[in-house]
Amino acid sequence: MKISVVVPCRNESKYIAECIDAIFTCELPNNAELNVFIVDGMSDDGTRQIVLDLKENYPFLHLIDNTNLLTPFAFNLGIFAGGKVDYVQIVGARHILSNNYVLKSIQMIESDPSIWCVGGKIINEFINDTGQVISKAMSTSFGMGLGNFRTLNKSGFTDTVTSPMYPYWVFDKIGFFDEELIRNQDDDFNYRIKQAGGKIFFDNELSLKYYVRGSYKGLSRQFFQYGYWKVFVNKKHKAVTTLRQLAPPFFVLYIFLWLISLFGGKFIFMISSIPLIGYLFLNFYFSLNAQDQKVKWFEIFKTYLILHCFYGMGYLKGVLDFFLLNKTPSNKQKRLSR
Repeated sequence: MKISVVVPCRNESKYIAECIDAIFTCELPNNAELNVFIVDGMSDDGTRQIVLDLKENYPFLHLIDNTNLLTPFAFNLGIFAGGKVDYVQIVGARHILSNNYVLKSIQMIESDPSIWCVGGKIINEFINDTGQVISKAMSTSFGMGLGNFRTLNKSGFTDTVTSPMYPYWVFDKIGFFDEELIRNQDDDFNYRIKQAGGKIFFDNELSLKYYVRGSYKGLSRQFFQYGYWKVFVNKKHKAVTTLRQLAPPFFVLYIFLWLISLFGGKFIFMISSIPLIGYLFLNFYFSLNAQDQKVKWFEIFKTYLILHCFYGMGYLKGVLDFFLLNKTPSNKQKRLSR
């Protein structure tokens, strides 16, 4: 059995060694051959040298140049470099796999032919105080939405997963990653799996550490882009891929209309304020529930606002660009957050 692990990265010197070590210590099926392809977007922070140094310990570690710099190109370059194998595992450079991740993913796929993709739960980690707050907020259903894979705690079928495992024949059947999609390319791919009749399985017994963004600026850009590129995916498929994605843009649109209601008189303003009061109450309630001795409620409250508002603004910008103006994706939104 041949397994390829593809790791797209750019300037991830803080995390890449731990990521690689975790992959090579994973349990494997008997007689399995595992190759790891670090597909690097021409890093200039020492990432490449770390990978080259680790090759001395791991002869099946390979460094691939991604001169296009962007994630979907990295996915495809890594898959092509591995050739026609049995399984392909995609791993983010900030993802640290549990020891059973590779083996159990394969076992799950082989146990049910309807399963075309398997992934596990995210355990958010942080590198500073801001990251700790962001980690808390991103671990809750109020922050990320009901049914989001980041907050699931029970195994079952879902719409997408992170660090997914695929049997190679899936690529033969539905193609490779869409290189137009700078964000949400995995959501697009997994949506195509479901459209083709496959299922995506979330296994709660698999886990990975994920080092979340350590700044609000990076988080804001990240979620703005999530919203923006989600619309591009929707236009491509002529469908809304999940209902929960609509909540943030409707919330932001409501805020805009609420501001306009200031000019409609006191009664109209008071009536139009009721949904906002409801949202603020829910935000306050869930922030209180999520706080602990190190993270205070008002910090989580602010983070929830950032998650919801920036995703919503990005989504509305996508609607404007892709549907109303029929534009191509903005070059500004092709720059990934760090």
